[in-house]
Amino acid sequence: MFKTLDRMIIKQFIPTLLVSILFFVLILEMVDLFANLWRYINNEVGILQMMTVFVYYVPKCITFSLPMALLFAVSYTIGNYYSNNELIAVFGSGVSLFRFVLPLLAAGLLISAGTFFFEEKVVINTYKLKNELTNTLLRQSKSMNNNNPTVIDQNGRIIYSADFYNDKDITLSNIIVILKDSDGSLNLTLNAEWAQWNEESSVWEFHRCRKYTFNQDTGFYEITYEDLFTDPVFNTDPFTFRRVVRDVDEMKILDARKWINSLKKAGLPYAEALTNYYKRFSFSLTPFIVCMLSAAIGGRFRKNILLMSLLTSLIVSVIYYVMQLVFTILANLGYISPAAGAWIPFLFFCAVGALLYRAAHS
Repeated sequence: MFKTLDRMIIKQFIPTLLVSILFFVLILEMVDLFANLWRYINNEVGILQMMTVFVYYVPKCITFSLPMALLFAVSYTIGNYYSNNELIAVFGSGVSLFRFVLPLLAAGLLISAGTFFFEEKVVINTYKLKNELTNTLLRQSKSMNNNNPTVIDQNGRIIYSADFYNDKDITLSNIIVILKDSDGSLNLTLNAEWAQWNEESSVWEFHRCRKYTFNQDTGFYEITYEDLFTDPVFNTDPFTFRRVVRDVDEMKILDARKWINSLKKAGLPYAEALTNYYKRFSFSLTPFIVCMLSAAIGGRFRKNILLMSLLTSLIVSVIYYVMQLVFTILANLGYISPAAGAWIPFLFFCAVGALLYRAAHS
């Protein structure tokens, strides 16, 4: 009997899910298209090029659409059974609600796992291509130059502070460098008019600089002037001075982790990147949560099931995304930890789903 029930519910669920995914993907594609339409027209972008952007954006739209599509598909499927009074026979035969919706919960878990790997193997690459092509077509460039960069390297032993970083020439203007000993005492201070990165030796070359070195014998600092000074210890990678424009959403998990570690090492802000990193994991579990929610919500509709299921899925999805946005901002501003910013919305909706599911039994 259980196998028959499982096949019955999955047979109705899958077509509804596929149609709803297509519906929400088209909505997201249209929103992106019309948001940039006037820019496409101003830059005389051809239809074929716009369609290429459209295709590259499809995988990302699928991952965005899955939670809304699952909410609709599950609530519509369960609502149909309630509306047709078919669940009277199911429950009358001793089958619990949990056992009846178990195939849908299992599908949610499988889709959650599939979403994570789909994001890692497909979405990352296509979304990056989409953004690059969009920037090219709209003639939008991202400058890596940075004003007032401050970088900490080698676990706090070296501190750089400059007025300006020029990414094209790989130079630093009006730079101050502090070098500490392993015990934390001040070893050397440099004040240079400008510094140039040497590609061959992979070190910074300081021009027209004043050196402040501590004399152990006299106990005073000595000042010397040099037109050119370099030392192998000053080998901090130039990318750490760039304006941070990289997007964790365009990186694979291992690359994102390395990027965040490099930001920490350089003393640069990393809360936003770390929050987005954790969201990659929490968001992939969203399909399972929405299956829990919609299994409880769907049984509350007796009439206008299609309309009510659609409205409910949109409302719950908007609340979920707004809550994610709010807690992400709080995490980025440092009011809560990055892990809390990424996981609190998930845990909240998990609790709501459990409560709704429990209430559905009463």
